[in-house]
Amino acid sequence: METAELKQKVIDCLHTIYDPEIPVDIYEMGLIYEIDILPVNNVQIVMTLTAPSCPAAQSLPVEVDQKVREIEGVNDVHVSVTWTPPWNRSMMSEAAQLELGML
Repeated sequence: METAELKQKVIDCLHTIYDPEIPVDIYEMGLIYEIDILPVNNVQIVMTLTAPSCPAAQSLPVEVDQKVREIEGVNDVHVSVTWTPPWNRSMMSEAAQLELGML
């Protein structure tokens, strides 16, 4: 599978994962900072959460790992959480801001 094709499948998968408290997926929320496809089909994801005290801080990275692993062709997954830069509302897509009534 081509790298670009696999990356798109990962993005599509991330669109199905939601913060339990917010009706917008984590990709549109801007919680995904980086997606790297490394040889051979290993996926590395750097993400953040809305706040260090987020109730989903333990479960959301695990859910990302589990769901991305289910993608056909993925060999291995590594999800890391960073707080730099801190998440803020400007990182949300326009669609997410509209969904939450922020525009």
